[in-house]
Amino acid sequence: MKIMIVTDAWKPQVNGVVRTLQTTARELQAMGHTVDFLTPLEFSTLPCPTYPDIRLSLFPSREVVRRLSNFDPDALHIATEGPLGMAARRFALRHGLPFTTAYHTRFPEYIHARARVPLTWTYAFLRWFHGPSRAVMAPTQVVKRDLESYGFRNVVTWSRGVDLEIFKPQHSQRLKSSPPIFLYVGRIAVEKNIEAFLELDLPGSKWVAGVGPALKGVQERYPNVNYLGVLNQHELAEVYASADVFVFPSKTDTFGLVLLEAMACGLPVAAYPVTGPLDVIGDCRTAGVMHEDLRTACLEALKLRREDAAAHARKFSWRAATEQFLGHLRPRTRGAKLSSPLANASRA
Repeated sequence: MKIMIVTDAWKPQVNGVVRTLQTTARELQAMGHTVDFLTPLEFSTLPCPTYPDIRLSLFPSREVVRRLSNFDPDALHIATEGPLGMAARRFALRHGLPFTTAYHTRFPEYIHARARVPLTWTYAFLRWFHGPSRAVMAPTQVVKRDLESYGFRNVVTWSRGVDLEIFKPQHSQRLKSSPPIFLYVGRIAVEKNIEAFLELDLPGSKWVAGVGPALKGVQERYPNVNYLGVLNQHELAEVYASADVFVFPSKTDTFGLVLLEAMACGLPVAAYPVTGPLDVIGDCRTAGVMHEDLRTACLEALKLRREDAAAHARKFSWRAATEQFLGHLRPRTRGAKLSSPLANASRA
């Protein structure tokens, strides 16, 4: 099957959305499918207001029409709600091409945290955007129920996995500081609630891996914290293996792929009992500690065994997650053809 994935989130961004799409494409290709991506790398872009790491494609409609028409996909998946996602959605509706979408990020909560835009406004836009989708893929049952409570239809679950060839227990001393070592990995942004971790009175030392719009301010306020910046996956695995507790302070993530990566390296997790940790850690009390008091969770997580955290992560397979994704796609009827590349381009 020929599958086109349209995404406004792409390299050089380093986040769970990009990693999920890249890994899913790799698994699909290993299963014999043809996958193509439509990303901002093909367009002139400008930085997203308040978040310059995200690039917004400028006037993409005509090129989106050309690319989709030439590729002639059997199935179309629109991963994001940005300019490329909007252009692909218009194309699909005009040409009667069934498509699926995904809800990767709690976008309304992030916008509210940054600009105080009412949640009802943003969810209304998202309902409109995802309304024609044949399947809206949510990462967990909790997120699925949340979307349904806001009036979304056709919501299905698409889980996540972890690459156990990269993220695995190993001996590492990459982080050389006073033990115990508490680690955060992710974007440095207001919605990640990172200061809830950095403000904690904890023994040992704290490390932060990642970049984001709030990095400069965080570094100024917390100069005694160790900062690593962006790491590749192999470097990140060494960092996980060097730490004693992985601290996940976010209350807005839909899944938290880094939770799986940390546990796969034998690193126990400390987190709030919210969506993401609840779905990844679940009832497994040997892989992580969830508590409304994050300091309590951090100190209790120190008592957990690394081998138990790694064993829990091995339950999550990218192949199984990709089979879920594939099962949710809605291929168009065999023999149905799209119109010519420039048809309706100006209207799309």
